[in-house]
This record gives sequence, C-alpha cells and structure tokens, in this order.
Amino acid sequence: MDKNESTHIQQISNKKISYAMKKALIIGYYFQQTVSIGSVRVRGIAKYLRDFGWESTVLSGTLGSDEGFDVEEVIVDDVVTKWSKAFGWESDILTRVQTGAPVHKKTVFDHIIRLGGEVVAYPDVNRTWIKPAIARGRDLLREGEYDVIISSSAPFSAHIIAASLASEFNLPWLADLRDLWTQNHYYSYSGIRKFFERRLECKTLAGADVLTTVSLPLAKDLGEFYRDKSVFAIENGFDPDLLNPGIPLTSKFHIVYTGNIYRGKRDPEPLFRVLRNLIDKRVLDQNQVEVHFFGVEEDWMRKDAKKHRLEEVVKIHGLVPRQIALTEQRKAQILLIMTWNDPRERGVYTGKIFEYLAARRPILSIGNTEGGVVKELLDQTRAGVHCSNETELSEYILWAYREYMEQGSVQYHGIEAEVMKYSHREMARKFADVLVGMMKEKKQENL
Repeated sequence: MDKNESTHIQQISNKKISYAMKKALIIGYYFQQTVSIGSVRVRGIAKYLRDFGWESTVLSGTLGSDEGFDVEEVIVDDVVTKWSKAFGWESDILTRVQTGAPVHKKTVFDHIIRLGGEVVAYPDVNRTWIKPAIARGRDLLREGEYDVIISSSAPFSAHIIAASLASEFNLPWLADLRDLWTQNHYYSYSGIRKFFERRLECKTLAGADVLTTVSLPLAKDLGEFYRDKSVFAIENGFDPDLLNPGIPLTSKFHIVYTGNIYRGKRDPEPLFRVLRNLIDKRVLDQNQVEVHFFGVEEDWMRKDAKKHRLEEVVKIHGLVPRQIALTEQRKAQILLIMTWNDPRERGVYTGKIFEYLAARRPILSIGNTEGGVVKELLDQTRAGVHCSNETELSEYILWAYREYMEQGSVQYHGIEAEVMKYSHREMARKFADVLVGMMKEKKQENL
C-alpha cells in the first residue's frame, strides 16, 4: 500500500490471533439464496467465522432458501419479498430497483423500474424490512449475549437496522459495503436523490466503528469520504467446499461463461471478432471450438454471433440450475470473464472470478484496458490471464488452442497456496481479526 495513503485504510495482519468464543449478530438481507451474488459473502462469513471462535446468528430477508448449513438464521419478510413470492418476480429485477443500476436494453418496464427506484425504493426496495427487522433484532439482543453486530449491503437498509440496534445496545458495529453506497460508479439516480441519500448514508454510518469493503481501491475511496473511520479491504472469496474434485474436461476447445451479460460494458464481441479472424486464417478449426454462455438469454448476443458467422460456435443456454453451471465451469477448457473498460471499474472484482477460482480451470479476462484488481489477482494466483486488447486476446487464444491440440487440454497453472488466500475461510479469518481489534477499541472508549 502507498505510504501516502491515509493510515486508517488498513490491511489485515497475517499474525496468528488466539480467539475466545464470541457471538455476532449478522444483518444481511440475502443469505441462503445461492442464485443471488449478494448472498455469497454473508454466507461465507457466517459459515467460517466459527473456525475462529465466533458463533453467528443471521438476521435476513428471504426470497426462498435453497441451500443450508448449520447456522442460526432468523428470517424477517418485508412487503416486497411477500409480493415477489406471490407474483414470481426474479431477484435480479429487485436488485435493479434497489441499486438503480443501468440496464443494457431499455424497455417500458425498465423505465418503470427506474422510476420506482427513484421515487418509492428509498433507500432501497427493501425499506419495509427495516422496522420488523429492528424489532426482531431487538428481541435477539435481549434474549442472547452478543458481542458485535455486522451488517452487509446491499440492500443498504441492513446498515440502517444495524445503526439503530448498535446505538440502543451499545455494541461494536462493523458495516460491510460489498458495493459502495452513493460513491458506487453504477449509481444512476438523479442528483436530487443522491443529495438526500448521501446525507442518509453519512448519518447512518456515523455510528459504525469499522467500515469494510471488497478491494483496496474501493477502501481508498471509502476512506477519503470517511476520514474518521477505520477502513479495511477484505476481498470476497469462494467456498472451499466447492473446489473442483477433478471432473473430466470437454473433448472440444470449450470457452465457458456463466452469469449476466451487459452490452457495451461487459460485452463478448471482442472475443467474437478474434475467433472469426483466427478461423478465417485457418489457424483454428471451427469444428473444434465452442463458446458456451450460461445465464440470461439475450437476443442481441445471437445477432452478434450471426454477424460474425459464429452461429455454430456460440451456444447460448439461458438460465440453468447452479449445480449445472458449476459442473460446466469445472469441465471447461477456458473460463471467460468480461470486465467493463472504465477507470472506475479498476477496484471491482466480479463475483464470478472467485467461483472460477474454485473450478481450477484457466481464466481468461477481457475488457478493462488496465485490468485493475482482476488482473492483479490473476497475476498473483497464476490462475489465468487478462488481455487488455484484441491483439493480446488473439495471441492468447492461439497459444491456448495449440496447447489444447498438442496436449489434449489447456493446462491449469494456478498456485494453490495463492488461490486459497481467496477462500471464504481466509475471508472469515480477516473479519475475525478486524472484530477482535474493533472490540478492543470499543472497550477502551467505554472505560
């Protein structure tokens, strides 16, 4: 870390700490929903904190639990959750409302979503969760002995709940921002809303003892805004229980992508152009190459594939069960990640990259010219490469294809010790270290 950076932006020590059994109340709307990327971090914290002397109770909302493990979960439904169950709304629609995230395809429904987020969903679509969650959290804190409160967003209403409970019970509080709040570069609401929401953010987080986020660049942005707070960067990770046990690979040169696609931002067209060029030069056999997309089905992707005469190469599968997506990752020759070529994206890890690490297959990142934290992670772990332009991408595809033809597969060169630094267990250890330090400081303040 640059010595000129604020000292309150801190990295977690690697020294061993002895842990006495403590208990945390974790407030996170998404928890057991494996289809929601928002649930991954909270699930990892709750699952592995116990290895470091922490029991957890998770206060959550729900869109339907589909995977469980032995941790106490208290579910508080809000109005939107009940409606979503009744009408079968998908979680990505709710996410778009609560974040105001831009969409790649403008429809009347998209404009309705944006208007709903601007006017009604303040501070987020789960606002009706706040009062019942505070009431239920108050019951939990009165009934049991808790040492700390952890809140994780989005939705940001989790922090409003935590702020109320931490103040009432005088407990140390760690506020975890998986994405920044009004500093988020995806924030697309009006300036008027941002003015009022920033005031709400400052008022809410004023009571937090510690702030955490997912990368050093984002921690620096957060620390410049909250100069009186200790800010830590704790990267996301993968569940070590999901490590690839060694599934046989595909017989063809399969490039696999799982997740959403954002046209013009996270866009596969550079890959299509490179593949078309290499096939036309006869250095790639079109009959041996396939690119598989598992996720939301988009008509424009089919049109782009057709434009580049790749209809027989590009396979678009739409949504599939998570277990199928994991299996496809594990048997792929190459796993594809697309980043947005925007300087503000430099500090953003896509959640998918950590899932890919567990698959133990070579990762190909394209998009962002600088590469940012994604490139740094791939360089550190040797789990893959980042190509910042089409020349580099063409060279890598040709090299990987030749290796596939000569050896029967594209070889994986990930350094296990470095990869495991991004496991949920390591993520939980970092949280445990921060919690211990936070409790010590809180105790000193109360003396």
